[in-house]
Amino acid sequence: MSQGDAGIDLNTSLGYLLKEASSALRAAMEEVLRPLGMGVTHYACLELLAQRPGLSNSELARGAFVTRQTMNVLLQALERDGYVTRPAAAPVGKALPTRLTPSGRQSLEKATAAVRSVEDRMLAGMTEAERSAAFRTLKSMILSLTSPPTPPPPSRQG
Repeated sequence: MSQGDAGIDLNTSLGYLLKEASSALRAAMEEVLRPLGMGVTHYACLELLAQRPGLSNSELARGAFVTRQTMNVLLQALERDGYVTRPAAAPVGKALPTRLTPSGRQSLEKATAAVRSVEDRMLAGMTEAERSAAFRTLKSMILSLTSPPTPPPPSRQG
């Protein structure tokens, strides 16, 4: 595709660069989590449960950016391995609130240290001001993409 085509120039596309950074971050996280017997989704699930105990399968799936079916399979494995507990029946509605076990918390502590080392490596070349600016910029991008679009102002015809 040449520069004159209507396509996106990948060398200057911020969206493409963000996706490349996301892929690099995920690969680095997978690398440090693998020796601990987990992957990024496994880690994300444990971290979400530590910060928000009692989340349902659907809430965990949204938080970990996976389907409900994928999260259900993961939760069954985590429950079987003793990292989480879920009641046999839903206390209200159909949702089964999930909680970390002591073993799950211990596993999470090791994983958090490993993931923090990746984030530290990713940010090592940045000053505190650059880190703050990057954080604000990314939060602004997320807000722009998740908020309803604002309609254009009415055209003024005289």
